[in-house]
Amino acid sequence: MNFATNFYTEQGQLDRTVHLLGQRVDLKIWPSQFGWRFGDGRSLATESAGSPYPDLEITHEYAREGGVRPSVDTTYAARFRVNGGPWRDVNGTVTIPGTPVQLQVRTATPVLVGYH
Repeated sequence: MNFATNFYTEQGQLDRTVHLLGQRVDLKIWPSQFGWRFGDGRSLATESAGSPYPDLEITHEYAREGGVRPSVDTTYAARFRVNGGPWRDVNGTVTIPGTPVQLQVRTATPVLVGYH
């Protein structure tokens, strides 16, 4: 069996203030869902961005050697407020498709080694 490949993204919350028609508008925009496409026809939807090794939160085991092009689509939700008023939810979400990256899958072969 091959090792699980760890996946994660560093997409985070974005806080901005803009001025629109003379009004101050505060924005909070955050990733609400991640659509992982592993490049071998399999996919996974999560609310988690995964995490770096050693946590291994989002993993995938490839069945064959060869080149694959995994990617992650990030869905964003948002809230806003005008002139310091109450926060309001933005209706709907926006999904930004991820750019596929080249990954070469190799077979791992365990070897028992003895030392004298």
